[in-house]
Amino acid sequence: MAKKKENVKRITSIGGSALIEGIMMRGPKKTYMAVRTAPDKIETEEIEFNSLGSKNKFFRLPLIRGIVGMADSMRLSYKSLMRSADKQIDAIDTGEESMSKFERWLNDKLGDKLMGIIMGIASVLGIALALVLFFWLPTYLYDLLVTLVPALSDFSVNLPYFGEVALSGAFRSAFEVIVKMLLFFGYIIAVSQMNDMKRVFMYHGAEHKTIFCYESDEELTVENIRKHSRFHPRCGTSFLVIMLLLGFFIGLFVPDFTDFFSNLLSNPTTGKLVGSVVRSLVKILLLPLSVGIGYELIKLCGKYDNRFTRIIAAPGLWAQRITTREPSDDMIEIAIAAVTPVIPDDGSDIVNDCKCGK
Repeated sequence: MAKKKENVKRITSIGGSALIEGIMMRGPKKTYMAVRTAPDKIETEEIEFNSLGSKNKFFRLPLIRGIVGMADSMRLSYKSLMRSADKQIDAIDTGEESMSKFERWLNDKLGDKLMGIIMGIASVLGIALALVLFFWLPTYLYDLLVTLVPALSDFSVNLPYFGEVALSGAFRSAFEVIVKMLLFFGYIIAVSQMNDMKRVFMYHGAEHKTIFCYESDEELTVENIRKHSRFHPRCGTSFLVIMLLLGFFIGLFVPDFTDFFSNLLSNPTTGKLVGSVVRSLVKILLLPLSVGIGYELIKLCGKYDNRFTRIIAAPGLWAQRITTREPSDDMIEIAIAAVTPVIPDDGSDIVNDCKCGK
């Protein structure tokens, strides 16, 4: 299905995220979540959240605000996700008699803290796995490739006016980005086949459609929202894709430590492993720079609609074909319930009041 051209009349700062059978919406003054706990029951709840960006003007400076914004977004999404999980558990009447002895022991010892502990452990393991897969593995795989094709390590071309230009660094950086892209899209394609994740992606689509309806200055009804696009340029998926692409340019400036450590340790195999680890650590240290630049780019895409921003937004909008799905009407009802309380009466959420879609 072709992407619908949206004729928005204003651009808002309101955003959100999909939860477990629900949606969280964040406005300039309030944050609310709405969760369906029964076929005919929607529970809404205000999420108390203190943004780091509101505490100091330094945190609102360009590039810095991107790092702070990502930290805020991760904290808020985690908190909202936990609350939605709690509501779903509370909605299921399992009863003590249906628990095993081990489950009863955990419930007696940990009680309400159990889900938080499980989610905390899962988050730590997830971050560790992501660092290995997206930072160390691509670097190590390229070093193995160079072992098989040594010419890649000193490949260069002669260009008019520039003379001999080395391309080995560009090849390395491009290879690493391609591996990251394959891992990223492979993962989201795999999880998208799970029934529970399909529903999360449907709620994600409902969130985007609802924001587009509001930005089009239309009444927030199921019928109006249904006709809008599920692909929005101001989306976390787009931000992640931009981050991956920025990795190519940042990777050009990170040196190859393989030869240095191979000579230092007098062992090519160990030197290759240590070199890949050090390069990975340097890229991790440069991650805040990627986040800061990526945030500014996604902010431009959300605020303006021109050829430059459309080019930047294009890869992320394509990726949303995987991370969003067409929602059902009852999911759209959840989105309406979540966004309505966060829309301010004074218009403080409007960042650009224009005919942006024309």
